[in-house]
Amino acid sequence: MMGAAGLAFGVGWAAFWLYWLLAAFSMKRGRVPWSRELRIRVVIVVTAVVLFHLGAFRGHGLNTDLWRAGLGLVIFALGLGFAVWARVHIGRNWGTPMTQKEEPELVTSGPYRLVRHPIYSGVLVATVGTAVGLSWWWLVAVVLAGVYFGYSATVEERYLTEQFPEAYPMYKRSTKMLVPFVL
Repeated sequence: MMGAAGLAFGVGWAAFWLYWLLAAFSMKRGRVPWSRELRIRVVIVVTAVVLFHLGAFRGHGLNTDLWRAGLGLVIFALGLGFAVWARVHIGRNWGTPMTQKEEPELVTSGPYRLVRHPIYSGVLVATVGTAVGLSWWWLVAVVLAGVYFGYSATVEERYLTEQFPEAYPMYKRSTKMLVPFVL
């Protein structure tokens, strides 16, 4: 039965990233300051590669509890659902992390009413669901993604404050970054 749960997580993540890749073709033009933001990306990738080579994601401590697997799948589905809802809602204004858009629009409705970065929140929740359902080793991925998303959100918020000097600070004061009412 755990093979079925692993397959469900694998298919879910694959479908999510395929959708994400295809949806990227509909975004507005923008510019990513790769040289300035390259350090954080390199640190995350190198850490993930080292952990992978050390066997952190090879199934050590693989969960065999069906209830935990089921709970993990529910959390996973809710997280991915929230991220997809946010991506659909932001439409063409979406961009890869830390992108500066041409002719940006400030979106504060839908899931953006709950948190300022619902895509990041949804992916983090889905990764927590993967950890619950498969292996606690996936919490390493949660931490790595959390560091990257926290950094990306901070950079993006600097851009948004520059582009929307009146509206963004007010939105920022009224809406949490990643966790509704908390963070």
